[in-house]
Amino acid sequence: MSTMSKMRPIMLVGTSSDVGKSWVTTGICRWLKNKGYQPAPFKAQNMSLNSFATFDGLEIGRAQAVQAEACQLPVQVEMNPVLLKPSSKNKSQVILHGKPIGDQTAKEYFLGDNKKQLFLEAQKAFHRLSTSYEPIVMEGAGSISELNLKHRDIVNMRMAKAANACVYLIADIDKGGVFGSVYGTIALLEEWEKKLLKGIIINKFRGDASLFVEGKKKLEELTGYPVLGVLPYVSDIIIEEEDSVALRKRQIKAKDDALNVAVVKHYYLSNYTDFQALENEELIHLYYTRDPKEIEKADIIILPGTKNTMYDLAKLKEEGLADILKQKYNNVPIIGICGGYQMLGKKIFDPYHVESEKSEEEGLGIFDIETTLSKTKQTVQQSFKFKSYEDNCEGYEIHMGETNVPDQYALNDVNGVKEGFFDGHLCWGTYFHGVFDNQVVVNELLNVKFPEAKAIDYKSFKAEQFDKLADWVEENLEMDKILEDIC
Repeated sequence: MSTMSKMRPIMLVGTSSDVGKSWVTTGICRWLKNKGYQPAPFKAQNMSLNSFATFDGLEIGRAQAVQAEACQLPVQVEMNPVLLKPSSKNKSQVILHGKPIGDQTAKEYFLGDNKKQLFLEAQKAFHRLSTSYEPIVMEGAGSISELNLKHRDIVNMRMAKAANACVYLIADIDKGGVFGSVYGTIALLEEWEKKLLKGIIINKFRGDASLFVEGKKKLEELTGYPVLGVLPYVSDIIIEEEDSVALRKRQIKAKDDALNVAVVKHYYLSNYTDFQALENEELIHLYYTRDPKEIEKADIIILPGTKNTMYDLAKLKEEGLADILKQKYNNVPIIGICGGYQMLGKKIFDPYHVESEKSEEEGLGIFDIETTLSKTKQTVQQSFKFKSYEDNCEGYEIHMGETNVPDQYALNDVNGVKEGFFDGHLCWGTYFHGVFDNQVVVNELLNVKFPEAKAIDYKSFKAEQFDKLADWVEENLEMDKILEDIC
């Protein structure tokens, strides 16, 4: 299946995971938009616990939602037709066209016959997207040279062929061994794959790029492909990162002279992008931990979402973290988001064994609520009023469960419908992801320690970052050559 678009798609692939594919894809998306094109992002298959709800109540990977924002587009399910959400050891929920279709082990998914149907569905999604936007900016996954898996691949070179895309290989020079990784990756490609490849992009270069002029020539001689850019390592552009590797780079300890916000690091933590806005506040020090001593130091404690609430709740109790949270209650704000919100109640029932073989799990007992997990998943964008504030807030729900809350304890108002729990003092919980993207919510957190502080306008902040990323692309990548390739 090929695109009906006049411009060929651009596809960014990698020598490995965490080479910066999402970053470069987002930057090119914004650059194209700023130049008057109508780009849209696409990733056939994503594996991530960070997801987003579309305007029509479907679910896709968070990275494509960020790229859609860079393109100034509403998020559409066609941008990421297949999403895998790890839910237990070696097992993932498979989401097709925004809806769960079941759970599979890694072996079942990667070796099973259903990949043929998923590949067809991915191509259909691409085709629908390409009739409305051009060029499509596609993102691959991991390495394009996984020889044991590539014949079942639906996200890298087979998808590039189906879309007739111009492919650009990204390598991370900061990892070391860039010559071997680039040369070896290309050497392992089949002839039809090599024909799709148009050039090489070197990412995360530290120092003076002129020092790599000789290296650039060597790579071009070795591979026969042009090096179209040497992208410098930057730390002053803030874009959400979806890869789990990025979470490992986050802070893990409290620090002095800041508002210390501890996020309890669940084993199946999901949507940690919820806290990106807090990380960008100068007065807030956000860190992820399971260390009791570090939780004790927190001014605010957040229980985030999780893909396996029952398991992560049991672990909190087993490891003694539940006792610490109960001790901290009434002294510091404790906030629950999605699965973390459910944990703060008295009980979680799982009558259909959605997450566990157990039918129920005792909650932390901090909130006077109970939750029943359901077979169906709630995925919806929402506008709401937070507490008694008049500001219009935005968020989105992705959860399998219903929580009953007495009206007098409701946190939010969603067009007259009550949502969330507020104890009337310090602590609250909500199903809304993205709640901290709203200024009024962050202002309240800041005022715990800094009464006069005001939060940044996070929407404006993100727009500035997208434009900085587009400038980074324009200054360091031969976009004229890439436009030549695709036109």
